Amino acid sequence: MSNSLIPARERNWFGHPRGLSVLFLTEMWEMFSFFGMRAILVYYMTKHLDMGQEYASLVYGAYAAFVYFTPVFGGMVADRWLGKRNAVMIGGAAMALGHFMMSSEALFYPALATIALGNGLFLPSLASQIEGLYRDGDVRSKSAYNIYYVGINLGGFLAPLVCGTLGESYGWHWGFAAAGFGMLLSLVIYLAGRRYLPPEPARGAAMRAATPPWDRAARDRFAFLIGIAAIVVIFRGAYEQNGNTIALWADTGIDRQLAAGWVIPMTWFQSINSLVVFAFTPILVARWTRLARRGVETPLLGKMAFGAVIVGVSYVALGVVAAWNEAHGTRASWLWLFGWFVLFTIGELYILPVGLALFGRLAPEGFRATSIATWFFAGFFGNLLAGVLGTLWSVLSHGWFFALIGAVSGVAAVLLYALSLRMGKVEHQRAATGDALPVH
Repeated sequence: MSNSLIPARERNWFGHPRGLSVLFLTEMWEMFSFFGMRAILVYYMTKHLDMGQEYASLVYGAYAAFVYFTPVFGGMVADRWLGKRNAVMIGGAAMALGHFMMSSEALFYPALATIALGNGLFLPSLASQIEGLYRDGDVRSKSAYNIYYVGINLGGFLAPLVCGTLGESYGWHWGFAAAGFGMLLSLVIYLAGRRYLPPEPARGAAMRAATPPWDRAARDRFAFLIGIAAIVVIFRGAYEQNGNTIALWADTGIDRQLAAGWVIPMTWFQSINSLVVFAFTPILVARWTRLARRGVETPLLGKMAFGAVIVGVSYVALGVVAAWNEAHGTRASWLWLFGWFVLFTIGELYILPVGLALFGRLAPEGFRATSIATWFFAGFFGNLLAGVLGTLWSVLSHGWFFALIGAVSGVAAVLLYALSLRMGKVEHQRAATGDALPVH
C-alpha cells in the first residue's frame, strides 16, 4: 500500500489509527440495520405476508444473494468514478430509504431492491479503506480486519435484540423502522469521522496512469482469488442457513420455555452468533500471535479449511439432535441451539474474517474496492445456493436436512485444503524469485 494514503496527522485509538474506529462504528450500525432486517425477514414473509415456506426461502436467498452481487459493480463504480467516500454516502442513504420502505407491504420487493443496490456501493467502499490506514510493513494491519469483524458482529448482536423484539412484540414494521434509524446513525458517524480516513486515491485517467501494469503476477493473483471465491460459494450455501432454516427451526423445533410464563423470543438466538465472536476473537487472535512469534503460522487457506470443518461438524451434530427429537415427538432444548451457535461461530471465525483479510492484502493498488467486492461476490452465488437448499427443509426430515448441510460445508473444507496444498507447492517454486503470493 502507498504511504501517501496515510493521513498527514495520524492519531491512535487503542493502538490503531482513529480511522479504524470510524470504520468500525460505521460498519457496526450498518450491520445493525442489515441483521435487524434479516432477523425478522423470514418471519415477516411467512407470518405477515402469508408466503409459503419454500417461496419465502427462495425470496430470502435471492435477496441475500443480490446483497452480495451488487458490490461487484459498486466496487468498480467507486474505484473508477464516484470514489469511496461518495459511494459510502450514496449507498448508505439508499439503504436507509429501503429499510423505511419495508414499512409498506406494497413496497416490499422495491424495498429489497433498494437496500441491495445501496449495499453494493456501501459495502466494498467502506471495507477497502482499512488498508489505506496503515503504512507498508505496519504489523497492526494484520489484526485490523479481525477488529473490524468484531464491529460487524457488535451490530449483529444488537440487531435481533432491538429490531427482533420490536418486530415480534409491537409489529414487524417497527423492527424495519429501527433498522432504518440504525443506517442513518451509521451515515452520521461516517460523516463526522471522515477527516481521520485516508485520502481518496486517484481515479479515471490518473488512476490508470498510476496503476501497476496488469502483468502475469497480477493475473495469477486474481485467478487465485477467484478460485477461493468459487469454493466459498459452496461454504456459504451451508453458512447462510443461519438466518433461513435455522431461524425456522428455532420457531418450530426448539423448546424456548425458560421460566414459567416466559418464552425466549426466537429472534434472540441470532444474537448468540455475535456474542461468541466477541468472546472468542481476542482468544484466537492472541493464540495466532503467540504461534507466529514462535515461528508457527498456519497458512490462511489452512485456517479457512479448518473453519469449514467445524461448521460442518456443527450441522451434523444438530442433525443428530433434530433426528432424536423427531423420533420421540418432542422439541429440542434451547441449550442445544445455543451450543450449536457457539461451535458454528468458532468455525466462522476461522474462515470469514480470514478470507476478508486475504482479499484485502492481495488487492492491487487502485483496485482495492473491486478486489474486496470479489470476496463478497462469493456471497451472491452462495446465498442462491442456500436458498435452493432451503427449499429441501419441507421435503427432508430435519435431521437429514442438517446432515446434508454439514456435508456441503465438508466439501468446501476439502477443496480449501486441496487449494492450500497446491498453493504451498506454488510458493515453494516461487520462493527463489521473490514473487510469492502472501498467503500467510
